[in-house]
Order: sequence, then structure tokens, then C-alpha cells
Amino acid sequence: MSSAFFSSEEETAIARRMRDLAVLAGRKTLAYYRAADLITRDKPDGSPVSEADLAANAVIMEGLRAAFPRIPVVSEEEGGDTPEDWSKPFFLIDPLDGTKEFIRGDGQYTVNIALIAAHAPLLGVVYAPAIERLQWTPTVGKAVEETPPHAPDAVGECRPIACRAADNDALVAVLSRSHYGEPTRELVARYAVASSSHAGSSLKFCLIAAGEADFYPRLSPTMEWDTAAADAVLRAAGGRVVGHPGGEDLIYGKPGLKNPFFIALGAGVRLLPPSAR
Repeated sequence: MSSAFFSSEEETAIARRMRDLAVLAGRKTLAYYRAADLITRDKPDGSPVSEADLAANAVIMEGLRAAFPRIPVVSEEEGGDTPEDWSKPFFLIDPLDGTKEFIRGDGQYTVNIALIAAHAPLLGVVYAPAIERLQWTPTVGKAVEETPPHAPDAVGECRPIACRAADNDALVAVLSRSHYGEPTRELVARYAVASSSHAGSSLKFCLIAAGEADFYPRLSPTMEWDTAAADAVLRAAGGRVVGHPGGEDLIYGKPGLKNPFFIALGAGVRLLPPSAR
């Protein structure tokens, strides 16, 4: 499978470079991980940013621009580009998703790089360096998890991953560690949930992509860079990320880059209508 924008060979080369840069950036974050003197500050929206976020951002920005100078790079952090046409390909990165988890030292943070084209996530890499978990799309429509250790210059053994066939009478939910309020509780209560767990950052999508969970609701604000890479992996694994309550697939390159509330779904999960009880 290939897109209208790139040949399959070009997509493979882009995916490999994205993967290598995610591993390099992940290694950079580990130099700051659990450091007693980690420098952080609050951004205008009140969310924290650390030295590690900015160091990882620099690695990815420089690497992508050097390898693919004609493709804009949009980042959560400093120094990103503004594409002239958001329908054309651009990279969308969150160099360290889960800064709160990073600061707490619980390992639940990720490096995220996506390639967006025609307002959809085409390729994605999600790397959790502290727990050595790496999921990515080596080609369009194929999701894999790579066995550690992860080297930036050599791909290790990769196994295909796919969402499991959901049992809608016994669903497994994965929920946000930091954003879990009453609206989410009410939504989850409408589904037949057999068990649930909490995870940080984009790892929640990874659990669904690997067949370890069935759905993840997010009824609080997010930005496109928070979801793009994991959305690409999840779609390639047979899942979806849909707006709530509309049920439409998330699109990327919107004005302001803000996501609607959403639900990430594994294969076969029946999406309940908003009025259902």
C-alpha cells in the first residue's frame, strides 16, 4: 500500500528515518530522566516543559529537516514550521508526550513522530524509552512492535501487531492517569467493561494496537501532536480514533490543531450513540 504523495520506497525510507530519530531522541531524554536537577517551566497553557522535551525536539527537528527538507515539520515545542497547505504532507511531532509522567519518573512517557498527508496520519512512531517499548509503521498500513534493545542505526526483530477482536460484553478499557473525571466515568459506565487500567501518554493507544485493551476515551482537551503518531499505529493495527460524540475519524491539519474529544477503539468495538444508556 502507498499513498498518492509518495512511492512505497519513499514511504519506507521516511518511516525508517522517523524510527531512527525517535530512538535517538528517546536516548536523549534518558540523560535527563530522574535527574534531581531537571529544569522545567510552565508553558502559556499551564502544561510543563522540561530540558528533555527541548533536547528531544532539537534531535527530531534537525534530523527530519536534514533528511526531508521539502516536508514541513510541525512540533509541540519550539521551532516548528507552518505549512502553506495543510492538505500536503507534513511531519507532526510530540518530542516528549507525558511530561508529568517523565517528571514523576514512572516511565510512562513517549517520543512521537507522525507523517500526515491529506489530513490523515500516514506513518507513525511511538517510542517509550524508559520501558523499552517501540511501536511503528515500517510501511503504510502495517504496524509492528520492535523487540528491545533499540539502536538508532539498526532495526531489531519486529513482530506485526493487530487489535484483538473485541468482546463487547467484556471490554478492557485503558484510561488516562492525569485526565479522568466524571464525564469519562459516566461514558465508561455505559459500556460492558470487564476490567480497566490506567496509563500515561500515548501508551494508551499502544495497548489497544497490541491487543492488550479495547478502548480509550478522552473527554478533555488534546492537540493533534498528542495523538497523530499513535493514531497512525492504531489505524495500521486495525483500530480507529473517532471524535466524541460524532464518531468521525480524527483529521489532522485543522485550524488551531485542536482535537475534539475522542475515543480510541480496537477492532469490533461497538460505538454507542450519545443517547444510549
